[in-house]
Amino acid sequence: MSHKPKAPRLAGLDLARYLAFVGMVIVNFKIVMGAEGGSGFASHFMQLLEGRAAATFVVLAGLGLGLAHARSGAANTRITLKRAAFLLAIGLVNMLIFDADILHYYAFYFLFGAFLLPLSTRALIWAIALLNLAFVTMIFTLDYDIGWNWEDYSYTGFWTPSGFLRNLFFNGWHPVVPWLGFLLFGIVLSRLPLAARRTQRALALAGLAALLMASALSRALSSWLAPLGPELADLLTTSPIPPMPLYTLAGLGAASLTIGLCLMAEVRLAAWGVLALTAPAGRQTLTLYIAHILIGMGTLEALGLVGGQTPEAALLAALLFCAAATLYARLWARRFRRGPVEALMRRLAG
Repeated sequence: MSHKPKAPRLAGLDLARYLAFVGMVIVNFKIVMGAEGGSGFASHFMQLLEGRAAATFVVLAGLGLGLAHARSGAANTRITLKRAAFLLAIGLVNMLIFDADILHYYAFYFLFGAFLLPLSTRALIWAIALLNLAFVTMIFTLDYDIGWNWEDYSYTGFWTPSGFLRNLFFNGWHPVVPWLGFLLFGIVLSRLPLAARRTQRALALAGLAALLMASALSRALSSWLAPLGPELADLLTTSPIPPMPLYTLAGLGAASLTIGLCLMAEVRLAAWGVLALTAPAGRQTLTLYIAHILIGMGTLEALGLVGGQTPEAALLAALLFCAAATLYARLWARRFRRGPVEALMRRLAG
């Protein structure tokens, strides 16, 4: 039996995954440390990352899924379903510690993504659009606030069947509708010649254009519709809560810009030694995601830094954790090929 030659690994994707992880840590530390408000650089920087870093992470997951499917076909589908079950299990355990867990959502992104992989690129793009249309319909017909206490971001009823499904598909932190669209977009990107400089430039430019367009449309439409009521204007922001179409556009733009720039800078950053430093962490993001909750947030709690902190303190704490995580990942990679949780997933799910 003949096998397809293995394509060279695109190290720029490891860098993009690393940057998305760092962004997620910053946003999550901000939430846990209660670093709301402020008008300085730290506050604006963290607002810029909200929803964008996580969206980039999901797009990269879809990109990896698409590349793996291109190599292995149906065999990869079986592995994907097993890994979805693994992520659901550890995600639900993680929910007992951190309410904003994303791993159990990932399980369902992969579940649906595995069955949508054979679709044509055009069909996948239509699916992304329909997911966003479905969410708009849902938000005008269902109660988005049900279950939420917006004072402390707690969610009641999650462990009931109806509450779980509502949170999963509609009003959770990263609901399948429309967040599955980010994974599908990653699958679309996996079909592009990513090693080509022209593709990389197109991704970066299109991503920047999407970000600017989302921001400009949000400002213009919010100003125009403000007299009709603040609630309507709130639906036109690029904020991830609720994830309206302009947020999706901004998230797709951020992901495209990040991936394009990282691929363009790959050779130069490799020569400077940057990729040797960040790539191990970029390949262990599942381990590091769990570590930033168990170890990072556990340390914050032990130090009495949960709630009532400044944006500057939250940013500093997040960067210190990321520096430690980067060092750990590099030392671990000297002896082991995969991170501990990645190795466990591979052993259990193939």
